Amino acid sequence: MSESVADRVAGRVAGGVEDLTASDLLSAIRERRAVENQAAADQLLLAAQWADLHPPESIHDAASFSVPSAGHEHEEPIAGEGCPLVAEFCVAELGGVLGVSTVAAKKLIGQALELRHRLPRLWALVHAGRVPAWKACSVAETTIHSSPSLTREAAGFVDSQVAAVAGKVGAAQLDRLVAEAIKRFDLATPDPAADPEDGWLHVDPRHVTIDTQEVHFAGTMRLEAEIDMADAIDLDRVLAQGAATQAALGSTESLNVRRAKALGDLARTQTALDLHTTGAGTVAKTEDGLPVAREVVLHAHFNAHFDDNFDASTAGEQTVFGPTGRLEERQRLVLLDQIKAWCADSRTKVTIKPVIDLNATLATPAYEVPDRIREQVVLRDKTCVFPWCTRPARRCDVDHVIPHDPDAEAEGRPQPGPTQTDNLAALCRGHHRLKTFTGWRYEMVAPGIYEWTSPHGHRYRRDRDGTTAIDPPGIPRPRRR
Repeated sequence: MSESVADRVAGRVAGGVEDLTASDLLSAIRERRAVENQAAADQLLLAAQWADLHPPESIHDAASFSVPSAGHEHEEPIAGEGCPLVAEFCVAELGGVLGVSTVAAKKLIGQALELRHRLPRLWALVHAGRVPAWKACSVAETTIHSSPSLTREAAGFVDSQVAAVAGKVGAAQLDRLVAEAIKRFDLATPDPAADPEDGWLHVDPRHVTIDTQEVHFAGTMRLEAEIDMADAIDLDRVLAQGAATQAALGSTESLNVRRAKALGDLARTQTALDLHTTGAGTVAKTEDGLPVAREVVLHAHFNAHFDDNFDASTAGEQTVFGPTGRLEERQRLVLLDQIKAWCADSRTKVTIKPVIDLNATLATPAYEVPDRIREQVVLRDKTCVFPWCTRPARRCDVDHVIPHDPDAEAEGRPQPGPTQTDNLAALCRGHHRLKTFTGWRYEMVAPGIYEWTSPHGHRYRRDRDGTTAIDPPGIPRPRRR
């Protein structure tokens, strides 16, 4: 078998030879990209086959996405009409070996099934090496979550159009294809005010998106919006007025910064101003006569110590906080100066909660977890403790790692699963059900440190730094009985 250019280059680099030509490097990179694309295509195929092995009746209910809608959540399938359903609890096992969250594994399975069953032309191009898997997955994600939902025929239309150009479509062009499919197959709910000749009216582009995953080092986040023209004009006027007011009050910051601050002021005060003018009920007011803004709860944690050089005899003990801390929401770094600036706003409500010692063991004889113990578990675990899960602990259940026995006291036996912090862990609702109804098992090996074993014997360690697979490479673990 002939040796590829990439293999020759890798051998020369490993041998310490650095006189590689530009042609060798380009050839090696091209070959490595082809290998990467093939591996991604294989992963889609394997994910689809994993789904084939696990129909819903094999384990539990069908897997779905919980989607917020109109103040509540509803369930959506992980792939479109015509795709097979997948057992809910098989997804976590796949996510574990891939080193991704259950949600990410669910998305991968959904995209694989969408491509195989509803976008077969694109699926074939992926496995022929003509379309990268990531491009095909972006098309699948769009057809899965189209609103209104695409029928199998409508998805087939999108498939034929995208495959005709070998997947070379941008996001805007893909949106147009979906809009055309919705119009062509008469999927939209009739709108008396809509122009029947305008297929775009069936796809509402309005949205406001705040990217909470990427935080600038200055402590800012990116916001993108598409709103009605009249709303946009009104918002522009309000921001211009707010920026001008700040300048009149002595602000020397740039116009862009003042407009950004005006948008934040609008978010904090507009609801309160509306309440203030309605006269409904009694509204607490600040010194300037305006009501306090809507309360936004943020949990910031800072390390602190006592200043040894401070004269406590005259002014009491002085607590010194470090310059940086952790914002519990989204697990973000926060500066002490930012917290001071937020608290300086006259319409900001500040609540100081008592310090909880995370090293202490709190306990109660009852099964129900009291607020103080729950708070300690939340602060210790920070997120759901299932492998790779990042759901904030504050929105999780508190689980007894060793199950609580309600009959132990009546039968005179010691309680095997006490309600105390070294037997409690934060689990999101989905992973709580997974632990309860499947073969997943875990134990707390130290406070806040957990070791999980999957039904297929794979083992994971979850600690304060995240999740680590602890299986020896290439050696399958025996299944725990």
